[in-house]
Amino acid sequence: MSKLTEEDIRRLLAEPTAERREDVARKVAAVHAGGEMTDAERRLAEDIFRLMLRDAEVRVRAALSEALKDNPGVPHDVAHALARDVVPVATPILEFSEALTDDDLMEIVRAQPGAAQQAVARRREISAELSQTIVAHGVEAAVETVVNNPGADLPETALMTAIDRFPANETVQEGVISRPVLPVKVSERLVSVVSDRLRSQLVRRSDVPADMALGLALAGRERAVIGLIDPSGTDDPDELVDVLYAARRLTPTILFRALCIGDRGFFDRGISRLAGVTLVNAQRLIEDPGRKGLMRLLDAARIPPPLANAMMAAIDVAREMQYDGRPGDRLRYRSTLIERVLTQVEGIDSDNLDYLISRLATDDRAA
Repeated sequence: MSKLTEEDIRRLLAEPTAERREDVARKVAAVHAGGEMTDAERRLAEDIFRLMLRDAEVRVRAALSEALKDNPGVPHDVAHALARDVVPVATPILEFSEALTDDDLMEIVRAQPGAAQQAVARRREISAELSQTIVAHGVEAAVETVVNNPGADLPETALMTAIDRFPANETVQEGVISRPVLPVKVSERLVSVVSDRLRSQLVRRSDVPADMALGLALAGRERAVIGLIDPSGTDDPDELVDVLYAARRLTPTILFRALCIGDRGFFDRGISRLAGVTLVNAQRLIEDPGRKGLMRLLDAARIPPPLANAMMAAIDVAREMQYDGRPGDRLRYRSTLIERVLTQVEGIDSDNLDYLISRLATDDRAA
């Protein structure tokens, strides 16, 4: 169709079948997008669009929306009307059209929950203000979509809102963790809600503060050790050691703290990795009578002397202690171990000393 005339409008009105009107919609849209039109032809084409907005057949209006979705020159009133139509008609325009403004899209997100919100959340680029609107007013599926959309600008407030609205949704959590930039406040909020499955992903991020990564890594292990989760599930010590080692966060401090919560499985695997020996050999050295084997192992793992002394004391104390099987035995065991370690070591750094004291306080409250 190289020219548009009044006759085209009359033909459109006379078309008896929806299929033929769909075909006309596509052809007129193609000519309009091509740009080689006189002003009069453009006005006629846009009149045809407005006429087709009133077509009783959804398939005709949907064909028009699909044909116009990539045309930034569509009149605003046409794009706006299509965007407010039923889902099959509105979806292409909502997801792709540049003729809609952020104000248009935010109005629709607030007024039309469900599929319309999801279509907007899939847009190639989404401004911070529009993202915040989707996160604040969108249904769960729309929030899942926008936080996992790399083209969405998600400020700290939007990320916090997404977590707070759906704290148990792992798809939302995973989307937030995967964002290019993860503000510290968002990381702190994730710590309190993140699932066991996603903990390792959060630990891997280089922009998560070291202390926070340490807390995350130990939190899951501690919960497994005291029986709050299944140790055979997502908190496998081999997997966590691999994650921490790859992220360069398998530190002497984290191994010492693992000892202090009674997690020998994690300690043995971690120290063997740092020392560059097999797990079997590491365990033989740890259990070697006296301290010579353990001292060689800790030296190979480059554990600082004050912390090495604390580790040896903790292992010695653990050897002498046994569970009594009564309720709360794990907490009593751990509390006693920490008390005795505190009395036997000197020169331990203040951070680890504070940690030991805080664990005692925690155990006292839990007993």
